[in-house]
Amino acid sequence: MSLPKTLAEDVARNLVMVARLIDEDPEQAYAYSRIALRLASRVAAVREAAGFAAYATQKYSEALAEFRASRRMTGSVDLWPVMADCERGLGRPERAMAMAGEPEVQKLDKAGQVEMRLVAAGARRDMGQIDAAIVTLQSPELASSAVHSWTPRLRYAYADALLEAGREDEAREWFGKALEADKDGATDASDRLAELDGVEFVDALGEDDEPAGAPAEADEQDGPDADADVEDADDEEDEEDDEDQDDEDDDVDGSTKA
Repeated sequence: MSLPKTLAEDVARNLVMVARLIDEDPEQAYAYSRIALRLASRVAAVREAAGFAAYATQKYSEALAEFRASRRMTGSVDLWPVMADCERGLGRPERAMAMAGEPEVQKLDKAGQVEMRLVAAGARRDMGQIDAAIVTLQSPELASSAVHSWTPRLRYAYADALLEAGREDEAREWFGKALEADKDGATDASDRLAELDGVEFVDALGEDDEPAGAPAEADEQDGPDADADVEDADDEEDEEDDEDQDDEDDDVDGSTKA
């Protein structure tokens, strides 16, 4: 659907703000998405952006409705995994599992199929089926040494499931593999590894510590006593000046008399 130029520009500006803020300030991104939605609700890209903004703010029912609308407009299956995850968010993991078995999954690209596997494993865990979740994540993509955009998250999910199952040594191994692949810091694998190893991170400075190089006696130089010390020092300097002046006068007198 084409929009008048001015309207299209307004919609585009709001969509740009959604993309810019969705990670840092999801609520603000959601607000921009609602503006775009009011301006152009019949544009598939607007419905999709509104869906992701709602998803980021955990408004899963609203997100699912927007994703369904976008899918009806485009016929694309790309949103199938996130739609299934919305079902999980709504407390319906069995529906997510049912979606994982639908023909639409076979139409997804590799990244989409991995995402669907992650959602299905999450649904298994929601239902208390931790062993089944582990099996769901075991795949050629997990075993591959090649690194893709989804590799860190897949390895991390597998490690997390292993840990929940009490398989700590294997979990440590896979958190390490996730960390190796996670060049962009998409996961907190390093923190999880440190936690497993009993490492605690503390601030280098305590609350009562002063930064290096700070004048340690600064506080002691303030107050009435400091003023008194300054006055005494001034008095001593004045007395020394008077004595020096007397000596000079004696020298002058002596030379005059000579």
